[in-house]
Amino acid sequence: MKHDDDLTGAETAAPAHGGYKIPALRALSEITTSLSSDSDLEDLLERFLGTMVKLAGATAGAVRVVTPDGAHLRLVGTIGLPQDVVTREQYVSLECGICGTAASTHTMESAGASVCRENTALAYFGDACKRVIAVPLRNKGRIMGVYNLFLSENKPVAEDVALLFDSISEHLGMALENARLTRENIRITLMNERQMLANEIHDSLAQTLAYMKMRLAFLSAALQTGDAPVAKKYLGDVDDAMESAYSRLRELLTQFRHRMDPRGLIPALKDVADDFSRQSGIRVDFASPAADVNLLPEQEVQVFHIVQEALANVSKHSRARHVRISVAMAGDQYVVAVEDDGIGLTGTEQTGGGMHFGMNIMHERAERLGGAIEAVSRAGAGTRVELKFPAASPRRTRKA
Repeated sequence: MKHDDDLTGAETAAPAHGGYKIPALRALSEITTSLSSDSDLEDLLERFLGTMVKLAGATAGAVRVVTPDGAHLRLVGTIGLPQDVVTREQYVSLECGICGTAASTHTMESAGASVCRENTALAYFGDACKRVIAVPLRNKGRIMGVYNLFLSENKPVAEDVALLFDSISEHLGMALENARLTRENIRITLMNERQMLANEIHDSLAQTLAYMKMRLAFLSAALQTGDAPVAKKYLGDVDDAMESAYSRLRELLTQFRHRMDPRGLIPALKDVADDFSRQSGIRVDFASPAADVNLLPEQEVQVFHIVQEALANVSKHSRARHVRISVAMAGDQYVVAVEDDGIGLTGTEQTGGGMHFGMNIMHERAERLGGAIEAVSRAGAGTRVELKFPAASPRRTRKA
């Protein structure tokens, strides 16, 4: 946060009348460029505070953003404010003074400096400040923040500057709203992935551990009665279950450590195919008619993990020599398929053990895409696992 007790300086002076055009064009150009490249939004707001101060011919300024509770404004950056003001006004009510008026009217407000003294009991600059301006940052009827500008002369803001401030208000308000939505989507994605991981652990590990606990009770009873053959059988059951649980845990860790390629889904699936072929010795062909697919990041993650799970099932159950992965469009649907030339699966194999757990996981991920999974298999003729989901369903992926 910047602050400077020196309220004078030629560089803060406003341009002469009629000289706002070039600074205005530069400001709008910089905003457009910054909105697409700046990752630190608060730094962006603070940098534009200097622009606002200069355009208004102000001696000082502050920028505040609305807190998550929607009831307060948090101080993000200042220019020229006394340190006691900076310290005491880290948070103020959204309804406070001229800021509250600008927030309620959604328009730029201008008033004598006494309005701030009345609401905060702080003499900002003594007689050095004559007028205060509040420029709300807004987006679709929602207030995202406020710029405060403090002028040493009690004069109205020039009309062309007011129009520029209105444009800046909308652009930066949009940037704040986009940043809020991005944070919200990240939180939703993280919560969904954590829930998915919990579900996968429950399906593939919790049930196996429950089975082991039951077998250990039988083993204990057999040992107490001296029934060695039965004890040996239950010991073998526990050993097999332990090996299965350990194997599944390694698979889960591998899947969640394998990060999506930042270039997108198609490159990520190609990498998965190459890694699977190297590790399993099974030849993998990847086919996609397009260089890329138009999916949201959270949709790409679901497809990515479904393909990983399908390949894990191929490795464990199919005895295949060749696998084909394809991503295509069929009408208004995406079709993602993993097909092998293995031994196929009987009805018992499809409803039991790891294959059953894996299919449950894939079905759950497909539901998050608004789609469905179908597994078609014939003994000795291989298995085809097919995912279908709507091509135009981005909002459905936000389901909690």
